[in-house]
Amino acid sequence: CQTRPGWWQHWQTGLFLPSADVQLDEFTLMAGLLHDVVEDTQVSLGEVRTRFGEDVADLVDGVTKLGKLEYRSEATKQAENFQKFILATTNDIRVLLVKLADRLHNMRTLHHLPNPDKRKRIAMETMDIYAPLARRVGLYHVASELEDRSFREINPGARDTMISRLEELAYDNATDLERIRGDIDALMDAGEVSCRIKGRRKQPYSIWRKLERKDISFRDVADIFAFRIIVGSVEDCYRVFALVHTTWKCLPERFRDHISVPKPNGYRSLHTTVRASGNRRVELQIRTEDMDRTAEYGVAAHWSYKDSQYGFDAEGAREVGLDPAASLRAFSALIADASDPNEFLEHAKLEMYRENVFAFTPKGRLIILPKGAMPLDFAYQVHTEVGDRTVGVRINNEPRSLRTVLKNGDVVEIVKGETAKPVVGWEALITTGRAKGALRRLDRDVKARDFKTYGRAMLNQALRRAGIDPVVLDLERVTGRTEYPSVDALYEALGSGAVSPETVLETAFPDAKKADTADKLHLDSQHAPLLVAGEHLTPGITLHLGTCCRPIPGDRIIGIRVPGQGIVVHAISCAKLEDYDDTPASWVDLQWTDLARTGAVASTMLRVRAAHQRGVLAALCNAVAQADGNIVSVSTDRIDGAFVDLLFEIEVEDLRRLSHILAALRALAVVDSAAREQIGE
Repeated sequence: CQTRPGWWQHWQTGLFLPSADVQLDEFTLMAGLLHDVVEDTQVSLGEVRTRFGEDVADLVDGVTKLGKLEYRSEATKQAENFQKFILATTNDIRVLLVKLADRLHNMRTLHHLPNPDKRKRIAMETMDIYAPLARRVGLYHVASELEDRSFREINPGARDTMISRLEELAYDNATDLERIRGDIDALMDAGEVSCRIKGRRKQPYSIWRKLERKDISFRDVADIFAFRIIVGSVEDCYRVFALVHTTWKCLPERFRDHISVPKPNGYRSLHTTVRASGNRRVELQIRTEDMDRTAEYGVAAHWSYKDSQYGFDAEGAREVGLDPAASLRAFSALIADASDPNEFLEHAKLEMYRENVFAFTPKGRLIILPKGAMPLDFAYQVHTEVGDRTVGVRINNEPRSLRTVLKNGDVVEIVKGETAKPVVGWEALITTGRAKGALRRLDRDVKARDFKTYGRAMLNQALRRAGIDPVVLDLERVTGRTEYPSVDALYEALGSGAVSPETVLETAFPDAKKADTADKLHLDSQHAPLLVAGEHLTPGITLHLGTCCRPIPGDRIIGIRVPGQGIVVHAISCAKLEDYDDTPASWVDLQWTDLARTGAVASTMLRVRAAHQRGVLAALCNAVAQADGNIVSVSTDRIDGAFVDLLFEIEVEDLRRLSHILAALRALAVVDSAAREQIGE
């Protein structure tokens, strides 16, 4: 490595072709070259089989059957094709590798497409599906390039900002980083450890995602730069770890041992963050050469010609805990639980974005879950029947709430009931796609009843907006003009979001004046009965939205019974809930209805601390507008020297939109911090 800022960018040079660069078997290489032949030319699959053999023909057929997923605009068609994709890849993972290589080539040539909407749609699909799949099987090189090229198309301004900030940071810290690298070299020489050292710089999209997920600014991202220390054996990994920790102070909460407990895709390494010379926080990743290859190439790192059928060195893969089929097996279970392709796609995306926590059954079986998982997630990971019958949990031999977030090393014992029924408030008690799919299947009949209630309220409200009295309306006649066989079926379709009230009105009353349907329901106490649901809510009870936390769709919510007021709805993170810790009987499990998730707009407050200089307010307002937020009001809270605190009241559809707006604000160089504001009642 040369002593200049650019040496951190060495991994960005050259092209990465997944099948050739990692030396896959000849059948996969041929399939990669021929994958479009059957679909785009007059050559038949039989001719491919005759000329190139059964293996190549099966791979080409597997890829061809997926359809032209890249350029489909219909969401349902995309979801159906993704189901086919998963089924094909679990039968032969080489199909996935060919498809990822094809998608990578598509992204590298995306700029040749003249239609910007088509480019953005392909980029969104790549970001949602293909990049996470590549990461799931450990193809980090492919995943990073797919993410970066998608990010460039979806949000070029944010990407340019991230790159500019990274280049500034690399230049400003070049001397420190070279000094620390020299210190590591000296430490390894003193310990007589033979190694090589690589620098790693965090990718722009990874930083952007961290800004979206966490209430931090760019300068607070701790792992922008890291060193990889690559040694000859596992024993050397722990020797280096000991040398580092006896020389520099470590940050205990940032140590991860992925050697003893590998990630599901086979990734192994020791991660630790230390305060090196100059009190500089530095992340170190310690691994062997084999681990480094697996970290870069995932399942492809263990490709060989030992297995004549698949070209995959299964024995070598198992030695490092890598099972390519297991990496995708969770998706197959989702297909059985999902009621339709779109639901499967939603849950599959949850499965793909996972950081892990490792828990154990009482018999010592390791269960790998995403960070933030709770006991119901654990139960469904063990077995669907266990999840369906869950009524309680013991963690480390202590009875605990189903709301408990699991930690690494927890021993979890599920308490089962005699019958299968969903736990009250289950939507707030799960995080994994598998649990969501299974519980939605179990809860489908109950939700059908709720959908009818929501749908009736939605239709009545739409009728009144259009000047039609629902009381005197013959709904059987209205239903006869729609595609639904009964009033109940129409109500259920409305409540589930399959059809909008405005569409029903246009079908039933084509000549009636159209109501103003551009405005969504505003998330306030008046509309709370339509937007918030709970199994133990008494019909007619008064609901209020807490003004302390201003919950919005996407927040996990809980209700508190307040004498004389009814039920006050709070976000689960609201500090005011501590006042009710001693009165658990006043707590009510709540969840958002589908109407809240698709047909409501909520207002919330943001506090932004920015540089006190000309043009700042315009920059902030522009960032909010570009992120599709609607500013209701802006006020100055205080001016403190070079900084000013501004309070924004904005309207958003849900928490995801709010996170996007906050990330856009935090990416601005003039912003010191941006966070959601909580105010007193």
